[in-house]
Amino acid sequence: MYLVFLGAPGAGKGTQATRVCEKYNIPHISTGDILRANIKAGTALGVEAKSYIDKGLLVPDEVVIGLVKDRLAQSDCKKGFLLDGFPRTIEQAKSLDKFAKISAAIDISVDGALVVERIAGRRMCKCGESYHISWYDKDVCAKCGEKLYQRDDDKEETVKSRLEVYNAQTAPLIEYYRDKGVLRQVDGAQEMTKVFDDIVRILDDKH
Repeated sequence: MYLVFLGAPGAGKGTQATRVCEKYNIPHISTGDILRANIKAGTALGVEAKSYIDKGLLVPDEVVIGLVKDRLAQSDCKKGFLLDGFPRTIEQAKSLDKFAKISAAIDISVDGALVVERIAGRRMCKCGESYHISWYDKDVCAKCGEKLYQRDDDKEETVKSRLEVYNAQTAPLIEYYRDKGVLRQVDGAQEMTKVFDDIVRILDDKH
């Protein structure tokens, strides 16, 4: 089971990917997590990546392709994996095809206005907890009491820029994987459990 998850920022890819990986016992490979770890550590890669992310732009292909290739070569990926946040361009998808055969590309589709609402409403805590203003109206963490903050890449103007980039560069992947016969689409505006049920139904039918 070699999976790619597609969808705009805020479509719920991360949440659904975690649940799918737990159910099917495959590794969840998120380029976002890899990049954020490098940014936090202040590595050369992290500094370069942050300069693009802060502007709502995609990190260049050459920065991420090597990371993904090395990760997929590890032993826990032999029986399957789920890629979340990669590929993001046709060029990345073609590079991926050279070292991995994708069995299904799951597109979680969500309206742009809902994406902005979901992401711009996020609030984070240094302890790792996360909240959303739609259901949590305090400015301190319920777990540790620290003041909550909004990540730079969650701010509304950055989210809108990220959406524009997604529509221009990443959305064409839907047609790329449709042409390959592996695209499967799910309505991401549904309640999370329903989205997960739809994904499981697709994967169980396919495998």
